[in-house]
Amino acid sequence: MSISAYIKVIGRGKDGARPLTAEQSHDLMTQVLGGQVTDLEVGAFCLAMRIKGEEVNELDGFVRATLAHCLPLPAAPSGVVVLPSYNGARKLPNLTPLLALQLARQGVAVLVHGPRHDPTRVTTFQVFEALGLPIAQDAEQVQEAWQAGRPAFMDIATLCPPLARLLDVRWTIGLRNPGHTVAKLLDPIVTTDGVRTMRVVNHTHPEYALSLNAYLKHASANALLMRGTEGEPVADPRRQPRFEVFINGLRHEGLSRAPVDGVLTELPELPDGFAADTTARYIESLMSGQQPLPAAIAAQVSCLRQALTQN
Repeated sequence: MSISAYIKVIGRGKDGARPLTAEQSHDLMTQVLGGQVTDLEVGAFCLAMRIKGEEVNELDGFVRATLAHCLPLPAAPSGVVVLPSYNGARKLPNLTPLLALQLARQGVAVLVHGPRHDPTRVTTFQVFEALGLPIAQDAEQVQEAWQAGRPAFMDIATLCPPLARLLDVRWTIGLRNPGHTVAKLLDPIVTTDGVRTMRVVNHTHPEYALSLNAYLKHASANALLMRGTEGEPVADPRRQPRFEVFINGLRHEGLSRAPVDGVLTELPELPDGFAADTTARYIESLMSGQQPLPAAIAAQVSCLRQALTQN
């Protein structure tokens, strides 16, 4: 079935479009990532899905097709926390590297993946670079980072080159596309029996919370679902977000927690500005104990550590 036939199904507008099956979605994304379609067809696919929105079976097919194009990464014996980082900072400091460093300090292997640069935001890559942390170019360097007690960052262009190209379509058509949702769901770690990964899946809009919740249940996933900070997989230091923890696709009531309404009564002292260097110096002050770790991020670290070993 050609991609044009799929576009005919999904491209009939918000009310006329119909969802694809998981296998149709897998075939469509396989063709897109495999370079078997024209740029015009890719643009039509992106716009049609942007209007229609992704459903659970479509996300299932899209994610499975994308994983087949990823560099496989072996797990650490004690499990891995995966932090997909794709939005960056626009107003607040990007504290995804702080979350990664705090987890690594407590013996957790952490993989962060995302783009190197975003013309509109400060990326996690840029903060990693400002902190002097190495960037992994292959699976061996990921393992080396974990053995040294550091989080590993891998550029999506290294981890999954065709997905990186699909994400870059945004700068041509001006809109996000299904690749951005898939990237936030991507766990490329190859596990063995008894080893768990926990991915942090974040959203910014309520409708995505519903669709991602349904997908994580459908995929029997291990994940922490939460509202991110400007789309980053880290808790907002000014408030405690809702944590929804899934173990094998089931919501874990013991680890999940309700949000705290409004801002915290005692706010952390955030840096003046959100540039990569400014953020890096702020993170260093927290890591050295000069300032206390924001309570919401400390709670996220604790939640993820427990989830890695929870039955």
